Amino acid sequence: MTRIKICGITSVEQALACVDLGADALGVNLVAASPRSVDPATASRIAAAVGSRALVVAVVANLPLEHLRALRAETGVGCLQLHGDEAAEDVAALLPHAYKAVRIGAPSDVAVAESMPGRYVLVDAKVDGLLGGSGHSLDWSLVAALARKRRLALAGGLDSANVARAIDQVKPWCVDVASGVESTPRVKDMAKVAAFVDAVRRAAH
Repeated sequence: MTRIKICGITSVEQALACVDLGADALGVNLVAASPRSVDPATASRIAAAVGSRALVVAVVANLPLEHLRALRAETGVGCLQLHGDEAAEDVAALLPHAYKAVRIGAPSDVAVAESMPGRYVLVDAKVDGLLGGSGHSLDWSLVAALARKRRLALAGGLDSANVARAIDQVKPWCVDVASGVESTPRVKDMAKVAAFVDAVRRAAH
């Protein structure tokens, strides 16, 4: 069964509604430059409210290891998604409670993703000036082989209309959606979330 991560959650109410609709994981964005950014206190409230019903992941970028360890302890999130320019040794130092997100635009980027330690890796579209959440898709054919070697989370421009094709082509361990289930940035449209979950479940059988 392909897992589902809804990223860019900004409130407890959104979080609980997404879990009720079938999300396996939720992303809270702690990158200040992101339009979906929340503060650590909000992330903590979300993690506490969700509890063991879903994995809560904090999206972070380019922070010192000590800061990252403290942030995970402070917020109570289950895992860190390293979405900046972190090196492989930084990922290794945070295992098993972290994984690297790598922006994919060419085969050389796939090699970078493959070189990252841990069982899990996330791939997203490479868009100049943006760390993620761009709504742009990557070339799925680039990462299909990687998905056979790793527990791959596929992000980048997914929505209910294309996620079945993505699953068929890549066979990822997890699909990750943000803008594809929103009415506006920060505001999740629960009808779109439900349609996305339904499309994933249908494709996974």
